[in-house]
Amino acid sequence: MRIIFVRHGEPDYEHDCLTERGRVQAKAAAERLREEGIEEIFSSPLGRAAETAAAAAEVLGLPVKALDYMRELHWGSVDGTPLPANGHPWDLADLLAAEGWDLTDPAWREHPYFSNNKVTGEADNVARKTDEWLLSLGYERRGAYYRCLRPDNTQKTVALFSHGGSSAAAMGHILNLPFPYACGLFHLEFTGITVIRLDRNPGRQALPCLELANDGRHIRGICYHRLAEM
Repeated sequence: MRIIFVRHGEPDYEHDCLTERGRVQAKAAAERLREEGIEEIFSSPLGRAAETAAAAAEVLGLPVKALDYMRELHWGSVDGTPLPANGHPWDLADLLAAEGWDLTDPAWREHPYFSNNKVTGEADNVARKTDEWLLSLGYERRGAYYRCLRPDNTQKTVALFSHGGSSAAAMGHILNLPFPYACGLFHLEFTGITVIRLDRNPGRQALPCLELANDGRHIRGICYHRLAEM
C-alpha cells in the first residue's frame, strides 16, 4: 500500500482556509495526483486541509473521509513553566541540534523541552491513532514494522491531507523516527507530497519504504502566473 501525505496549501490561519495562492497550489497538487491511482482520500477536518483535499476530490471523483486525529498539533508548556520558543517543535529540533543533543534518542520525551510540552502527548496520540487507521486498511503494527493483513497483493494507494505537525508525527512513527527528529527532517512546504510504501504481500512483515519526500515540483513556477490570471 502507498500512503501519499499532502500538506495543505498556503493558509489563512485566522479564518482556517486557503489563501488565493493556496487555492492555486491545491489545484496544482490535485493535477499532480491525478495519475497516482488513488482509491481513497482522507483529510484533517480543519478548513485549510479539507479545502486542499476537496480540490483533489474534485479532480479524482472521490469523497473525502475525515480523520479527526490528524488536526494540527498544539504546543506549549503544560503547567506554565517557560519553554524555549514557547515549545514550538521545529524550533526546538533546531535548538537541540545546535546544542549537540542526539535527535535520534528514543528518550526524547524525557528531555526538558518535551517532558512538559503539550506537543508530546499530541504527537503520541497521532502515533496511536495512525496505527489504528492503518489496521483498518489492512496493516498491523508489530514492534517497529507492519504486517500486511490484506487478502491479496494488489497495490492500494490512499492520500492523506493534513498539516506539518501531524504529518511529521504520523510519518515519523511509521518510519520509526523520533518526533523531534521527524520535525527537523521533514520541513514540509505547502502542498508538499511525501509517499510511504508498505509491503503489499499478504502475511509479510517488512520495513516501510520512503518513496518520495516533500515533493513540491507541481507548484514551481506556476503559482504567481496563475494568480496573475485570476
